[in-house]
Amino acid sequence: MKLDQPGWLDCARQAPSPNCDERPDGETPSLVVIHNISLPPGEFDSCAVEDFFTNRLDKNAHPYFQEICELKVSAHFFIRRDGEIIQFVPCTMRAWHAGVSQWQGREKCNDFSIGIELEGSDDTPFTDAQYARLNELLAAVRNTYPIQAITGHSDIAPGRKTDPGPCFDWQRVQN
Repeated sequence: MKLDQPGWLDCARQAPSPNCDERPDGETPSLVVIHNISLPPGEFDSCAVEDFFTNRLDKNAHPYFQEICELKVSAHFFIRRDGEIIQFVPCTMRAWHAGVSQWQGREKCNDFSIGIELEGSDDTPFTDAQYARLNELLAAVRNTYPIQAITGHSDIAPGRKTDPGPCFDWQRVQN
């Protein structure tokens, strides 16, 4: 598993998102932010997350979608329950995954981070396949960029976000 020059992963299925832009001049990824997402909340194995990140979410498909359908968000990667990796944004670009955020005194974490979403929720354990693919992906990212830390969304947006949640086992993340 490796990343090419523009930051696309060779083994990921690409689903390009318009919800990204250029990183600030001279900025390269130095932080990885781990998230969880499921749409509708707590439900897995649908195309809703992919539709959400590519602005194709049908607001009439579920009542919750009416609340979020106007949001413009993305992540670089999404790891499904079976381990499939979908990439929405090349790593050289800024994905809109962190929102209002701060890491070690630096604000705007989207500027210098790579966002990885795991299909899941705060109260559902993640799968062995997800941890295996996450660790492979992290190795590829570390081989390409000067990553200094891996953290959760809750750590860069405390009080606002809770993911990846208490069911995420940080001991299974290879550093």
